[in-house]
This record gives sequence, C-alpha cells and structure tokens, in this order.
Amino acid sequence: MSPSFDIVRSGHIEFLVRDLAEARRFYVDTLGFVLTQSDPNHLYLRGLEDRHHHCLVLTRSDTPGVGHISFRLRGQSDLEGVELLLKAKGCATRWVEGDEESGQGRAVRAQDPLGFPVEFYGWMEPKEWLVRKFQEHRGGRVMRLDHFNLLVPDVAAAYSWYSEGLGFGCTELTETEGAQPELWAAWLRRKPTCHDVALTTGRGPRVHHAGFFVTDRGAIMDCADVLASTGYASSIERGPGRHGISNAFFLYLRDPDGNRLELYTGDYLSADPDWEPIRWKLNDPQRQTFWGAIPPQSWFNDAMEVRDFESGAFVPIASPKLQEKPDYAVEIR
Repeated sequence: MSPSFDIVRSGHIEFLVRDLAEARRFYVDTLGFVLTQSDPNHLYLRGLEDRHHHCLVLTRSDTPGVGHISFRLRGQSDLEGVELLLKAKGCATRWVEGDEESGQGRAVRAQDPLGFPVEFYGWMEPKEWLVRKFQEHRGGRVMRLDHFNLLVPDVAAAYSWYSEGLGFGCTELTETEGAQPELWAAWLRRKPTCHDVALTTGRGPRVHHAGFFVTDRGAIMDCADVLASTGYASSIERGPGRHGISNAFFLYLRDPDGNRLELYTGDYLSADPDWEPIRWKLNDPQRQTFWGAIPPQSWFNDAMEVRDFESGAFVPIASPKLQEKPDYAVEIR
C-alpha cells in the first residue's frame, strides 16, 4: 500500500558545531557552500544548485553531532499524512512553525521508529539558482545535498520502515555470506538517482555521513588541493576514490568538530519502474572502494550521534543484531 504522502528527496541536515566562526571558515570559505543567512547560533547554507534557503544547518552546540535530518514533501498538504503514520507507529511528534530565520514553512518533526530525529517539510523559501553564476563557484563546487548514510542495529527493520512506511525504493544492497544471506545494508531512494538514504549495519542510531553532490571528479581533486593548501589536510579522511556501490567518485572529510561529510559525484539514473536492486556480498571489498583499497579505521568506527528532539539528550546507542563482519573491516560499521 502506498503512503498517503509523497517524499520528494532528502532535504537538509543539521550539524552541531562548537565554533561557528571556524565552521564558517571550513564550510563557506574553503568548501564553497553558499551562506544564505546567519544568526549568533546558526549558519544556514546551500549549494550552487539549490533553489531554496538551505540544505545544511550548522548549529552552535557544546557537543558535535546531528540535530536532525529532513525530507522534502511534495507540498504542505502531505504533512498530515506523515504525522498520522508516525503517531500510528508510536512516535513522538511535534509541529514546528515556520519562520523567516529558518526560511522554511510549517513542518512535522519526530523521533522515528529507528531513533533518528527527522523533520518533514513541504515548503522552503526560494533562493537564487547559482549554477551559471560561475564567479560563485569555489572550493569543492558543492551543488546540493544528495543523501544521508545511517547506522542502525537492525537493517531489516529499518528497510521495512523506509520501504513500506515511507515509500522508498531500493537500488543496491549488501547481504551476508552463506547459504541463507541476511540483509546487511541497503541504498534507498525517492529521487531517481542511487539513493537518498543508505542503511548500514552498525552501532546506532548514528549518522555516518551526509553526502553532498559536486559537479565532477575535477571538483573533488581541486577541493583536496584547496584543503591541503589552507591548513585542512588532516580533514581529508578517505579518498579520493570510487565506490562500487553507487559507482560514485568520492572524498570523505571531517569538519573541525569531527562531523563527517562526503563530496560525491558520478552516480546513475534509477528512474525505471522495473529496477532490480544490485546485490553485493559483504566480503567483496570492491563494493566500498572499487579500486580495492581498505578504508581507514576511523571510517568504520566513527559516526555522529543524534539528539532526542524533545529532551536534547543524545539518543542511546545499541549494538547490531547481526554480528558477522567483513574480513577486512576493523569493526562492524
């Protein structure tokens, strides 16, 4: 049964940072995000391809992590359907009234069945499209938010929530070895690309990274040069490289607070209604790096904790249901 609402795509993410001035130097001055608006506690940033107020919010906090992730709905009339579904699943929900500061209309925020703080919205203030304003293209030439990668203890349950509850389709998946393989990870989408959300077995709920689309491989290489020449070489955690899953060219970065983002380009169209998920085995190292290089320990072990949207406390983390792990991995991811 299809949901009574229509999720269009991943919308925005809120990173918690300790020093807004340093975060601005990293994200705006170095990576090339566009600053839409700011106040003493927030920076609202967007990419060059974004036609709306923001895709990334940086919020001043004593502790780094993720405040919330969000999805854009087809329109404001879809909000009630989302709220009904969340309440039927026993989730705490809250209406967030729109304001000029956030540039966003009325929204529903909830702690979803997986423990993640998630916001659903149907309207955001339009902003200038900068794709052809080439004088504004700097750093990594960030175009837009592409996806979230989420760590969950039970991927099968998470897959059910996203596919059956929210109407996501699967483009690729990883399964365990053996005669009766189990689901280890899944790449799910609403927009017709590889994914809007990746679900991966690991200690969670945690956010592994937010992926931001850039123009091409050259943008990633140029960004690595800019980072290295401006004192941010240690922010480069992994890559440049190419994923097997998604086919994308990537560069993983850690901001000054340790929050992780991916610069991402080169994935594919998945618009066909008869798309069959591409299957990978857990111990195939080419799924993570097509060239076969093993990621660093931090990429397996580290991730961003998420907040309870009501109390503000970080959500307790549970260990995975599946204990099998890749032969080459340092820890379950």
